[in-house]
Amino acid sequence: MSVEIAGDLLDGRLSIGGGRRAALSGEVSADVNPSTGEPFAEVAASGPADVEAAVAVAHRAHTEGVWRNLPVLERQRILGQVATRLRERTIELARLVARESGMPLSAARFIEIPMAADAFDFFAAAGTLVHGRTLPFSLQGATTRYMTWTQKQPVGVAGLITPWNFPLLMPAWKVAACLAAGAVAVLKPAPETPLVALALADAAREAGLPEGVLSVLPGGDTVGAALVRHPQVAKIALTGSTETGRIVAAAAAEGLKRVSLELGGKSPNIVFADANLDDAVSGALFGIFFNSGQVCQAGSRILVQRPLYDRFVEAVAERAGDLVVGEAEDAMTDLGPLVSAAQFERVSGYVGRAVDLGGRTVLGGRGERSRGGYFFSPTVFRDVDPGSDIAQEEIFGPVAAIIPFDSDEEAVRIANGTMYGLAAAVWTQDLRRALRVSQELEAGTVWLNAYQVLTPTAPFGGFKHSGYGRDLGVEGVDAFLETKTVIADLNDQPMQYF
Repeated sequence: MSVEIAGDLLDGRLSIGGGRRAALSGEVSADVNPSTGEPFAEVAASGPADVEAAVAVAHRAHTEGVWRNLPVLERQRILGQVATRLRERTIELARLVARESGMPLSAARFIEIPMAADAFDFFAAAGTLVHGRTLPFSLQGATTRYMTWTQKQPVGVAGLITPWNFPLLMPAWKVAACLAAGAVAVLKPAPETPLVALALADAAREAGLPEGVLSVLPGGDTVGAALVRHPQVAKIALTGSTETGRIVAAAAAEGLKRVSLELGGKSPNIVFADANLDDAVSGALFGIFFNSGQVCQAGSRILVQRPLYDRFVEAVAERAGDLVVGEAEDAMTDLGPLVSAAQFERVSGYVGRAVDLGGRTVLGGRGERSRGGYFFSPTVFRDVDPGSDIAQEEIFGPVAAIIPFDSDEEAVRIANGTMYGLAAAVWTQDLRRALRVSQELEAGTVWLNAYQVLTPTAPFGGFKHSGYGRDLGVEGVDAFLETKTVIADLNDQPMQYF
């Protein structure tokens, strides 16, 4: 793929209300390529003053109704045009995703960009389904006639905070759902991956999105904190770590803001002895090594029933050992670099401590910085204690913890034995077992003989400390709506109350 990144995609200025400008402070930050460890672009570093400006523009757009009062089919047309523009620039955007986040080029081109476009197509249609209900009226002793109905109204200004691991897809999920509801958005992407989110704002402007409806503010924690605490921001939607979720929820509670949180995971991938070995191994590899394990629903805990255990471990180690670790923009790369030096140190620390405590590695266990980037080889631990750090804590790297089990009951107990509940999978040829176990798993998404297969038509989110609220599906639109009840007296003579 020879197409290079066009200059407009490297424009690091803020996008406020659809227009581009420098940060009010004039400050910039470096955008670093994780494959080389070197900066490749400069990005405006927004601050609290920029948040004030963006929220003011968004609040005015909401108050004046430039978006929510548009005919719903016109809003649908504009959202559909955003999808079209993303698809038209798939190759350039894929290269930008690879350079900025370290996601392998093939994954960016065939998964990240198409799924982001699909999200806009889905929510373009889902926005036409926003409606209330006509309800029967009932009041003991009332003999008069009333009509009762509900209306769905956009929540207003929504603050959207997204992570770096899917730098276009996560903003697309939230922006598209917010706009489908008729609300307006101020998006704060992760500081590691700002350019892709800014490109999304440009695509929306080109598609005809009215001024003020979407702003994008690259920046760090101070920007997020200012957004969460702003009195004119009615809703916060976050995808991030569980610890960040706690901080955001506490800050949002001060203003009684509506909040939805899609947080971390330590997802169990359960393989029963009767599973198809090749399929289960393929699912396990994709579950933990896709995007170098930097996926919230990564199948980082692989539970394998003992009769199949040794064969499974051997097969996973053999096939994982053939995966190519390399620069993200190389079309032959299977695993790109970790996103940053900080993430490299985090993963290295977890693996090093596990080895020091006697963990048994059958593959990998090391990082590699000689090329300048943040590369970490696929790592597989076997016979992992379910209570150990590598089985309980989210590492967010290419580290698989394989755990043996005997019975169905033990598998469920181990699977549910963490504070997380984002996703899970079951591999078996026994339909009754698959359905029974899926009912017992504490997870927002359960795959049967599959892993990491998502559709915008189905809600996605977690149980327990993996958050609350849902992205995608009609639930994703509901997250940005308020429900109003209207009761009308239909009598010629109003009721005399006194």
